Amino acid sequence: MMRRIAVLDAPTNLGLRPPTSTSIPGCGKAPGALRDHDLLARLRARDAGCLTPPRYDPGDWRPGDGVCHAREIADYSMALAERIGSIIDRGEFPVVLGGDCSVLLGSALAMHRLGEAVGGRIGLVFVDGHSDFRHPGNASYVGAAAGEDLALVTGRGQADLAALEGRRPYFRDIDVVVLGIRAQDEYRLDLQAAGIITRPVPALRAEGAARTAQWAHEQLADCAGYWVHIDVDVLDPAVMPAVDAPDPGGIAFAELEILLAGLVDTPHCLGVELTVFDPDYDPDGSYAAEIVNTVVAGLAPVTAPEAVPPRLLSARPAAPAPRRGKGRPAVAPERLDGARPAPVDEAQSAALDLAVAAGSPADGPSGVRPSGRPRGVPAPAEPEPLGTLASVHAEPAGVAAPVEREPVGPPASAGPGLLRRPSPAAPDTDRPNVDTA
Repeated sequence: MMRRIAVLDAPTNLGLRPPTSTSIPGCGKAPGALRDHDLLARLRARDAGCLTPPRYDPGDWRPGDGVCHAREIADYSMALAERIGSIIDRGEFPVVLGGDCSVLLGSALAMHRLGEAVGGRIGLVFVDGHSDFRHPGNASYVGAAAGEDLALVTGRGQADLAALEGRRPYFRDIDVVVLGIRAQDEYRLDLQAAGIITRPVPALRAEGAARTAQWAHEQLADCAGYWVHIDVDVLDPAVMPAVDAPDPGGIAFAELEILLAGLVDTPHCLGVELTVFDPDYDPDGSYAAEIVNTVVAGLAPVTAPEAVPPRLLSARPAAPAPRRGKGRPAVAPERLDGARPAPVDEAQSAALDLAVAAGSPADGPSGVRPSGRPRGVPAPAEPEPLGTLASVHAEPAGVAAPVEREPVGPPASAGPGLLRRPSPAAPDTDRPNVDTA
């Protein structure tokens, strides 16, 4: 039975600094720009509407005042958690279109509510070009929630954001996997000290996107399910410069597509959010088209006829097992039909995408990419075989498979309203533009 996708717009830019003293970020325009390229129709998704954010107005905020727009972000996060909860209650797969990275607070709150409801922990796969781990313990001051979202959702920072509804942390450090940060990320040592595991771009590329997705899933084997956060600045600026903080050394569209497909190809993945695309830097819409092509191909496992419905797992009765994936032989993922997937030459595909963006002769006036697909033309319905993460973890020879945990059923099985909590309605104000931190 296929899983139905529900697309929810969260066009907030409250977590970003203004680009100039007289302007506001453009990320709030991202959902509309992506919808203009037929995202919903191509995903065959239900339109879950738009959660309008409060007005963007830094006012007289100054460094040292804490996180700017904190009250507005808190209110918006609770309303967003409510909307995500209602989507999951319907048994659907939420795709949240940000907006800046502060949307993670709303998703995190929804996941913590869900974990409490099913008696388990929900994990986070954080795919981002930056760790977003700035907090009062490692920085002289904080101010932009979009650059501090991972710190906030793991319980670091001011309580009016990090402890909504008295929940703190929303995700435990050991239940977070960070993928795609740059090798020299400013807070990489802080992540290591906290016990948050990472796979920076060099390691991700060396292992391959498909195996990295399986590895991330294995790290969260003790969780009942997980949420996926994707900041498009994980992509290299050569292929995606339309972000607030482009940073060289990122991945290519082909790698992101494979990574996303691997992460969602399991009933334990509960939803995805996409953040920080800024249409102000994309006047002809070509980058929006590339994002849509990648998202549609990457989410194909969710809507495939053989897709397994969402399934949450109860916690293991025994003490948590040590993290898996380190020192284990690489295992090729298996498909549901039992066949081994054909090898995917990820490095070659990524190199081709980066070469095209850099102005390779192969990407001439006709706009034809080395793959033969013109820019903006949808990718084939069937991407390269990626294997499946599904509910059975493939184990290398000689390694005993873990005991299967009893499913407790998707949240919808407990009836409507499982995740919903009373929260103030979002203010009915003008829609802002949106963008980076």
